[in-house]
Amino acid sequence: MSDYELPPLPYDYDALEPHISEQVLRWHHDTHHQGYVNGWNAAEETLAENREAGEFDSSAGAIRNVTHNGSGHVLHDLFWQSMSPEGGDEPAGDLRERIEEDFGSYDAWKGEFEAAASGAGGWALLVYDSFSNQLRNVVVDKHDQGALWGSHPVLALDVWEHSYYHDYGPARGDFVANFFEVVDWEEPAARFEQAVELFE
Repeated sequence: MSDYELPPLPYDYDALEPHISEQVLRWHHDTHHQGYVNGWNAAEETLAENREAGEFDSSAGAIRNVTHNGSGHVLHDLFWQSMSPEGGDEPAGDLRERIEEDFGSYDAWKGEFEAAASGAGGWALLVYDSFSNQLRNVVVDKHDQGALWGSHPVLALDVWEHSYYHDYGPARGDFVANFFEVVDWEEPAARFEQAVELFE
């Protein structure tokens, strides 16, 4: 049975200010994200106990909790990795070329991604769709509703209210705009390359 742990942030808690405050980052990472790690471990423990006992009445709920909490853990980890205090540039290299090929231009991709973020109940994601072999923007609600089978997340933006309301109030669009001031394309570019190597 896996024992998942919360990885530390790849930068200091105040490193993304003024775009994301230290207070929000501490609570979001240390408490909120930790909750998904705890939930995933608890669900896995329940499943293991049920398998050993041969009793499966609570297994369906535990499986749902694995999906929900596991997706929450994975996406939060991607979110932290998608930002840095040295961020704010546009993508380059193969990822930039593929964005331009699949969306027409970087500006077209960004406009569509911002639209996804404005309408999401949870996450806006740039994913590599291995079925169609192309990049797509997707709206994912509650971590796991709206995901596309066979897709591999490249860039993650958390637009739940806990991500921005303390700093921006109801102005989600301002938060999304400021995300682009700290987005760091190094990790997303590496994830894109891994997906292409696997499926093309």
